[in-house]
Amino acid sequence: MKVSYFEDTDTLYIEFRDNDIAESKDLDENTILDVDANGNVCAITFEHASQRTDVSRLIVEGIAA
Repeated sequence: MKVSYFEDTDTLYIEFRDNDIAESKDLDENTILDVDANGNVCAITFEHASQRTDVSRLIVEGIAA
Protein backbone atom coordinates (compact mmCIF):
# COMPACT_ATOMS: atom_id res chain seq x y z
CA MET A 1 0.00 0.00 0.00
CA LYS A 2 1.30 3.44 -0.88
CA VAL A 3 0.08 6.92 0.03
CA SER A 4 1.22 9.87 -2.10
CA TYR A 5 0.40 13.54 -1.73
CA PHE A 6 1.10 15.94 -4.58
CA GLU A 7 1.23 19.42 -3.10
CA ASP A 8 1.38 21.21 -6.47
CA THR A 9 -2.05 19.80 -7.46
CA ASP A 10 -3.36 19.22 -3.90
CA THR A 11 -4.05 15.59 -4.79
CA LEU A 12 -3.98 12.63 -2.42
CA TYR A 13 -3.50 9.21 -4.03
CA ILE A 14 -3.87 6.03 -1.99
CA GLU A 15 -2.83 2.82 -3.74
CA PHE A 16 -4.14 -0.33 -2.05
CA ARG A 17 -2.75 -2.85 -4.51
CA ASP A 18 -0.43 -2.66 -7.50
CA ASN A 19 -2.75 -4.24 -10.10
CA ASP A 20 -3.55 -3.07 -13.61
CA ILE A 21 -6.42 -0.59 -13.52
CA ALA A 22 -9.37 -1.77 -15.62
CA GLU A 23 -11.73 1.08 -14.81
CA SER A 24 -11.76 4.44 -13.04
CA LYS A 25 -15.07 5.42 -11.50
CA ASP A 26 -15.96 8.97 -10.53
CA LEU A 27 -17.53 8.83 -7.07
CA ASP A 28 -18.08 12.58 -7.22
CA GLU A 29 -16.40 15.43 -9.08
CA ASN A 30 -13.31 15.24 -6.83
CA THR A 31 -12.99 11.53 -5.99
CA ILE A 32 -11.91 8.73 -8.33
CA LEU A 33 -11.94 5.01 -7.53
CA ASP A 34 -9.68 2.71 -9.56
CA VAL A 35 -10.62 -0.97 -9.85
CA ASP A 36 -9.00 -3.97 -11.55
CA ALA A 37 -10.63 -6.43 -13.96
CA ASN A 38 -12.05 -8.42 -11.02
CA GLY A 39 -13.66 -5.36 -9.43
CA ASN A 40 -11.09 -5.11 -6.64
CA VAL A 41 -10.37 -1.59 -5.42
CA CYS A 42 -6.80 -0.70 -6.36
CA ALA A 43 -6.63 3.00 -5.55
CA ILE A 44 -8.54 6.14 -4.69
CA THR A 45 -7.75 9.72 -5.65
CA PHE A 46 -8.90 12.80 -3.72
CA GLU A 47 -8.68 16.17 -5.48
CA HIS A 48 -8.56 19.30 -3.26
CA ALA A 49 -7.20 16.97 -0.59
CA SER A 50 -6.14 19.63 1.89
CA GLN A 51 -9.75 20.79 2.12
CA ARG A 52 -11.29 17.30 2.21
CA THR A 53 -8.81 15.25 4.28
CA ASP A 54 -6.20 15.69 6.97
CA VAL A 55 -3.17 15.30 4.68
CA SER A 56 -0.86 16.88 7.25
CA ARG A 57 -1.27 13.89 9.55
CA LEU A 58 -0.72 10.21 8.74
CA ILE A 59 -1.09 7.42 11.28
CA VAL A 60 -0.35 3.81 10.41
CA GLU A 61 -1.79 1.17 12.73
CA GLY A 62 -1.98 -2.59 12.76
CA ILE A 63 0.86 -3.45 10.40
CA ALA A 64 1.38 -7.21 10.39
CA ALA A 65 4.97 -8.43 10.45
